[in-house]
Amino acid sequence: MLFADREDAGQQLAEALRHLERENPVVLGLPRGGVPVAFQVARMLGAQLDVIVVRKLGVPHHEEVAFGAIGEGGVRVINEDVVSHLWAGKQDLAAVERVEATELVRRAQAYRAGRPRTQLEGRTVIVVDDGVATGATAEAACQVVRAQNPARLLAAVPVAPPDAVARLRQCADEVVCLSTPRLFFAVGEWYRDFSQTSDEEVVSLLAQARYTGHVPPGSD
Repeated sequence: MLFADREDAGQQLAEALRHLERENPVVLGLPRGGVPVAFQVARMLGAQLDVIVVRKLGVPHHEEVAFGAIGEGGVRVINEDVVSHLWAGKQDLAAVERVEATELVRRAQAYRAGRPRTQLEGRTVIVVDDGVATGATAEAACQVVRAQNPARLLAAVPVAPPDAVARLRQCADEVVCLSTPRLFFAVGEWYRDFSQTSDEEVVSLLAQARYTGHVPPGSD
């Protein structure tokens, strides 16, 4: 399956999530690239939109390979299988985590402009990304949500390899994935347009969602 862009992927994903429309869900996009997808899901379901901020922990000098992820609320997800095969020492990995923790705080403040996180307790929550490679970042996002006692937690992505979907099923009540190719190298290969999403675009989409009435409780 090939998606034209994140807008197209979001619209297709929303169709697969129509059964949740009556549950008044909260849609949480993973910045940056997951937010344009989540925006379309929230728009088509008439749902509230917010971000869920997590950061991938990249292996030193091979940042495209994740050894884990961190999320708001102090959540840490470490892939011990990856760590056990690394030449990098604990100090190097700790340094990566410190840098990403600083960036996590910066992004959360920038995206929400000082507004509090959406209250998730007792709600149906859909965590959305533009695709999943290893599942570490999405898993961290799900753990952040789970700590807030939602009634139901779903992970929704346009594309992911089967092993990543299996990983997500361990932390979400339901996983919705439109395509699960076994030959999987990178999320971007499944999009015709996979241009980088900017911080400004994330902020703009959140503002549009607020303007159309999909405002997180307690935001005003």
